[in-house]
Amino acid sequence: MRRIIAIPVCILLGAAATLSAGDAKLPMLFHDDFEKGAERWQPSDAKAWKLTKTDKRSHYSQFQQSKIKTPHRSPFNFSLVKDLKVTDFVLETKVLSTGKDGAHRDMCLFFGYQDPAHHYYVHMAKQTDDRANQIFIVNGADRVKISTKTSKGTAWDDQWHNVKIVRTVADGKIEIYWDDMKSPIMTATDKTFTWGQVGVGSFDDTGHWDDVKVFGTLAK
Repeated sequence: MRRIIAIPVCILLGAAATLSAGDAKLPMLFHDDFEKGAERWQPSDAKAWKLTKTDKRSHYSQFQQSKIKTPHRSPFNFSLVKDLKVTDFVLETKVLSTGKDGAHRDMCLFFGYQDPAHHYYVHMAKQTDDRANQIFIVNGADRVKISTKTSKGTAWDDQWHNVKIVRTVADGKIEIYWDDMKSPIMTATDKTFTWGQVGVGSFDDTGHWDDVKVFGTLAK
């Protein structure tokens, strides 16, 4: 049975209870600031994730590389929100990259996740090429780039950044935002997967996540 996470009133006083995706107003379905643990998460490899504290706050940390392998070329370091499958959605979160600096220093967001061989993911890397800083689909084969727009690279440093996905299934729209919440850094249009889980992670780096919010429509 799918579960809607109740959000305390004190949290909603600081954030809108609904958010727009296209013309739809989407209710908040999930919010986790990790101050009470990470029991609402489903990691691909629990040994690679832990709660950590920086600046007196708790964060969800992918602190090492996973030895779990995927059936096709795609990230295997990820953690999904348990018991939550959505169609249209907006996901907002804060992220701090802790990996070594380099062209493919990355953090990833996952959505439309049905199983390890069928999902989308966003690869936000410092430099762009056909394998980096793109939106990808994994559909029973190695990942395929579906971005119609991307940036020259995602400027990872040792600071916290805000990221967001906006997804509407009727028109297939996918938009990715990084710090600037008005102009997407990446876009794509694809209708292959119209529902699925959402999550966070990395292809082959490490990082901290915090304040994850999901607004959306539950999949039936």
